[in-house]
Amino acid sequence: MISRFYLFIWFRWVIRVVFCSVFLAAVLTSLLSIFLYFYYGATTLQNEVYNALLDIFGFYFSIFWSFTLLVALFRSLKYIYNTRCCGYEFRLYGCQDREFIEKIRYSNLIKVWRKWFSVLIWIVSSIVVVSIIIGKILFGFAELFEWFNIYWLGGFTAVGGYFSFIFLPLRCKQTKVVKC
Repeated sequence: MISRFYLFIWFRWVIRVVFCSVFLAAVLTSLLSIFLYFYYGATTLQNEVYNALLDIFGFYFSIFWSFTLLVALFRSLKYIYNTRCCGYEFRLYGCQDREFIEKIRYSNLIKVWRKWFSVLIWIVSSIVVVSIIIGKILFGFAELFEWFNIYWLGGFTAVGGYFSFIFLPLRCKQTKVVKC
């Protein structure tokens, strides 16, 4: 039953992180592309200009997605708390009084996010190391950067997020999984 709770929380979290990070990256990249288009004279949209704008968008999207992924990870942590599923929920408790925080603010999550993010980094790093070993043995990749990019990192982060939620109550004493 609790495994279904973790699966449900993880699924909601992945959808939120992907949508938020990709949407923010697309908006920022579009704004930059439009700015550069007008900065360099706003010529008529011919095939060359259109292809150049697409190249600019493609190049800067992965850069912006690297930053917006961090923003989305921070914002998404707030929404895993007080979500009931399968008879369980994550609860956040205060530091001194150990009382349940009903209205969670981002300021309540800074300490929790740091601990959770460090767990996520370790899990994703482990997945990357295993992937490098598998890539070397099965596919003969000589170097990490032959295949590794922000898109693979996003996928590894999504997979690692599931396991990080399991370790969250163990790593952060302010977080508990309670039966409701």
